Amino acid sequence: MRADSPKGTSKAVVLSAILHLGIVGFLTLAVVPCSFYENLFATLHLPANWNPITCAKPLELPGEIIEATLVGPTGAPPPKAVKAKPIPDTVPPPPTVPPPVPQEQAPVVKTLPPPPEHPDTKDQEKVVADALQKAEDAKREQEEKQRQRQSELDAQAAKQKQDKQKLDEMFAKLDAAQNAAQKAQDKAKQAKQQMEDLKNAKDNGLANVPAAEQRQTGTNGPDAGLLAQYLAAVQNAVTQNWLRPDNMPDAPCIVHIVQLPGGEVMSAKVDSSCPYDEAGRRSIENAVLRAQPLPYKGFESVFPRQLDFTFRPQ
Repeated sequence: MRADSPKGTSKAVVLSAILHLGIVGFLTLAVVPCSFYENLFATLHLPANWNPITCAKPLELPGEIIEATLVGPTGAPPPKAVKAKPIPDTVPPPPTVPPPVPQEQAPVVKTLPPPPEHPDTKDQEKVVADALQKAEDAKREQEEKQRQRQSELDAQAAKQKQDKQKLDEMFAKLDAAQNAAQKAQDKAKQAKQQMEDLKNAKDNGLANVPAAEQRQTGTNGPDAGLLAQYLAAVQNAVTQNWLRPDNMPDAPCIVHIVQLPGGEVMSAKVDSSCPYDEAGRRSIENAVLRAQPLPYKGFESVFPRQLDFTFRPQ
């Protein structure tokens, strides 16, 4: 049979109606107060224990009735006092039994166990000794760490000092090498100049005479005499001891020389007309002083105490 047939639908409607009626009846029974059932059972003279729904009975305690007055929002106004007619006391009231007073139970006091008669002093001494030992060990460990740290700092300082010494030695060696190279360069330049002077003298056919377009005297005049040879020898001696500065012009410079017999130079001063700078002038004066004694032997007859010498850079 299909569920959507008319017979099945009517059966479902009947069952649904019975279920709703049962729910309504149960709710009705639940709404009815318990006193209605008690009155109904009492009217029908049925035993009270058959009643499944009974009202809760108030709690009754033995003793006198305690009157109380409610206060606050839930308290009702007390009833008005009504004067009651005195009733002759014919039967004595039953003796009232006071409610039993609960006995207060004495609080239980917990007692601590008694201390030992003979405390163990050995354990206390051991604890104190262990604490002292631990403190001593910690102190030694801290001191050891400090010593180790200090040794590391000392080692670093020593290494830095050693490195600084090595750097100083290296720079000193570099300076010495530079000075030696400069001296070697100066010597090589001087040797080269000497070689050129010797070559020029050989080419001219005269010893100690610098190269020139024509034979000259100290006054730039043609003269092949002994004075020209003397001036050429002085030029050669000064040139050999001359350190040429940078940016030196190829121009002649007059030098005033004061000397003693034998060639010892007393003073050497360049003339104010010298076209050299201060470094060039000092280099000429120092070359004259280093070249002493100036040529003398063989030139006694033309030797002057005051010589105005024209230096020509070569």
